[in-house]
Amino acid sequence: MAGVRHCLSPNCDERPSDCAVCLIVVHAISLPPDEFGGGGVEQLFTNRLVGAEHPYFATICDLRVSAHFFIRRDGEVVQFVSTDRRAWHAGVSSWRERGRCNDFSVGIELEGCDTRPFTDLQYRELARLIELLSDRYAIAEVVGHSDIAPGRKTDPGPFFDWRRLHSLLAEKGGE
Repeated sequence: MAGVRHCLSPNCDERPSDCAVCLIVVHAISLPPDEFGGGGVEQLFTNRLVGAEHPYFATICDLRVSAHFFIRRDGEVVQFVSTDRRAWHAGVSSWRERGRCNDFSVGIELEGCDTRPFTDLQYRELARLIELLSDRYAIAEVVGHSDIAPGRKTDPGPFFDWRRLHSLLAEKGGE
């Protein structure tokens, strides 16, 4: 995608040939947990996270995960995986009785956590991305990670304002 910083992740593969992109999954992540602004997320998504740098990193440094996009608190957008490829963001998941959400979704991570609100810039960039993705793919729904992996995931969390996102999308004519 143009206008974003690219940092390629090896944690992706080809989508099934008969699988159209129709879902956007909104996530939240901060590394270390509840801390913002560092390089932990980029390091995780590019398999460069060093376990010795933080006790929490030691528990996740061997994971092979990614998302298509990451939106930092200041609104910077980083793309890790082409939207034509399958990023490894959803894990064990299902939506509307359809499993393997990575096959048919785009994953967008917001720099955030379950204990703090997201920034204005993040909502604006998220709405912009959703609009651009909806122009390219037949996006039917935008959901949270917690919606496709209930009981296993809580993100984007209780501070994510779905009404605010829907309002921004309506202003742009996106929903």
